[in-house]
Amino acid sequence: MADDADQEEAAPEPVIEGLTEDAGDGEEDPELEDMKRRVQEMEEEANKLKAMQQDLAADGGEGEEKKASETDEKSIYVGQVDYEATPEELQAHFANCGTINRVTILCDKFTGRSKGFAYVEFEDSAAVPAAILLDNSIFKGRQLKVSAKRVNVRGKGKGKGRGRGRGRGRGRRGKGYKGYRGW
Repeated sequence: MADDADQEEAAPEPVIEGLTEDAGDGEEDPELEDMKRRVQEMEEEANKLKAMQQDLAADGGEGEEKKASETDEKSIYVGQVDYEATPEELQAHFANCGTINRVTILCDKFTGRSKGFAYVEFEDSAAVPAAILLDNSIFKGRQLKVSAKRVNVRGKGKGKGRGRGRGRGRGRRGKGYKGYRGW
């Protein structure tokens, strides 16, 4: 019987990696505490993201579209803009129409030069009809084309989807490949 008690005492305790011998007295390894804290932060962040996704699903995703359409209603397209024009000059030209939020002159991404047209966004949609009255006005020696900003509707104007080039599938219809003919 004494031998059984000695064998039980001699059996080594299992060692778990990452834990020190001091872990038995209630203190945890600082690395383990840090990992637990990070896991807790990630779980909290995941819960926040889930809540945000549920809010978006409840709105139907119409929030961004509504903002974009409101911005489009307050904006005008300005064509035939001088290539050397600055946003400040365009803002001064349309200042009498109403308060301007933003002037965007589109530029070529490779050369950086102006493409010759711009968008002007007003604070209030009531300024758009006043700005359209400036159609055909002269700006830096050029006659401007001013119209309400056009909105592209998804799925419109794409045609029938036959954009593979002319003549595809014509000619040797049904004959297929005949292989090499060495005559």
